[in-house]
Amino acid sequence: MDLVIRDARVIDGTGAPEYRADVGVQDGRITTIHREEEAGPRPSGPRTLDAQGLALSPGFIDMHAHSDLALLRDPDHSAKAAQGVTLEVLGQDGLSYAPVDDRTLAEVRRAITGWNGDGSDIDFDWRTVGEYLDRLDRSHGGRGIAVNAAYLIPQGTVRMYAVGWDDRDATPAELDHMKRLVAEGMQQGAVGMSSGLTYTPGMYAKDAELTELCRVVASYDGYYCPHHRSYGAGALDAYREMVELTREADCALHLAHATMNFGVNKGRAPELIALLDDALDDGADITLDTYPYTPGSTTLVAMLPSWASEGGPDAIMRRLQDDETAAKIRHHMEVIGADGCHGVPIEWDTIEISGVSDPGLASCVGKTVQQAADMRGEEPWVTARRLLINDRLGSTILQHVGHEENVRAMMRHRVHTGGSDGILQGFKPHPRAYGTFPHYLGHYARELGVLSLEETVAHLTSRPAARLRLPDRGLVREGYRADLVLFDPDTVAAGSTFEAPRTLPVGIPHVLIDGKFVMEDGRRTDVLAGRAVRRTP
Repeated sequence: MDLVIRDARVIDGTGAPEYRADVGVQDGRITTIHREEEAGPRPSGPRTLDAQGLALSPGFIDMHAHSDLALLRDPDHSAKAAQGVTLEVLGQDGLSYAPVDDRTLAEVRRAITGWNGDGSDIDFDWRTVGEYLDRLDRSHGGRGIAVNAAYLIPQGTVRMYAVGWDDRDATPAELDHMKRLVAEGMQQGAVGMSSGLTYTPGMYAKDAELTELCRVVASYDGYYCPHHRSYGAGALDAYREMVELTREADCALHLAHATMNFGVNKGRAPELIALLDDALDDGADITLDTYPYTPGSTTLVAMLPSWASEGGPDAIMRRLQDDETAAKIRHHMEVIGADGCHGVPIEWDTIEISGVSDPGLASCVGKTVQQAADMRGEEPWVTARRLLINDRLGSTILQHVGHEENVRAMMRHRVHTGGSDGILQGFKPHPRAYGTFPHYLGHYARELGVLSLEETVAHLTSRPAARLRLPDRGLVREGYRADLVLFDPDTVAAGSTFEAPRTLPVGIPHVLIDGKFVMEDGRRTDVLAGRAVRRTP
């Protein structure tokens, strides 16, 4: 064998109790698991790693990642590799960079600058889903990428491509075009389709349109991953809508960052759990992901009402620059409750500026909009409007609207998986980008006991692998790929905080992808073992 991991505390991903074993790896796969109590010779090889009481688990799968350009930009990518993440699912929230034509690419680059940067440092030499996946494989001089990546077809981008930015029903010809784009993306290796139904233009799609697209996804055995229409005032109805829509389409459903936010939903996670349990008991195919923090993260422009975003970024800028229209936008946000803010009147003291595209605006970062306004002696909307215009819609925010009891309730659920929703851009990103997986293991499993360590690992490994229909990942089992993490259960913890969000975790000394060390003795190696993981036919 190429490598023998000696005396490991194996937490195999099934949720079963840990056991001690030697684990042998050869040619990128687990070839031998020799339990402590077994007779016979122990495995040997040219290299032996003494686990010294470390836990050995499958690599963690980030079911909700925004590394679409970061993997191309940064060969190191320690934000995820150091957490033990060995696979990320990209193309989230209905907005990403394939499939596109030249017009759509320019528009989507601008629309999600706050998530991924403007891409000026990227050679966008792809247009289709397959070409994007190929580009991942040949990145960094053909060496590949830091961690593996799967891809969801972004429904908002597909609508942008076929329909544009108008708030209207698609014509039959446009719907056929969207269905072809989704089918082609699935044929080229996507694992499913995402939506961002509080983001334009994807939010303009009605249920009938989404159902037709989900039927296409289902025909390829993929899944639908919606950021649904409300996490606030209409949250339960929005969840119910997604359950009913996918059951009508006979499509598997994976609910993105599933929780109940804002004051109207404090303590209401049990209602959501009851809704999901009823559907599961009736045969629905549902999973979900969450991150283990209370604040959310998105862009400031996402808070606007959808009518203000119709037509795309240039139209938004014109509306913000017009005093009369800007006053209407303000009324919707502060009094009525804009759909971009989930139907809840915005509370400016919960909106913290986490990143700006223009370095000249860096003094705003780390302050709430209310704090920044108080410093200038002006009303918060005036500050927010100025920031949107001057930063050309590129500002990111932390939205402090979550509830700890809801977070804990959702992570206990039987179909729960982990997802960071990590935005890596900005001067002060959400710490979940660098800390989600060790935070689950250290804070919620070891310190709080919300889940056992074995059950926590199952949530982060085998459950997401099953949703992705990956037949040889997510378990420590002979024949499976050697995507493995060695961590210290007694010390593992997120280093990232809201004050220092880019601090790497502790207690995760070794991470392997296909049997190659991408983290060794707590340091990032120069290995690029990641590849595009395509849908299994």
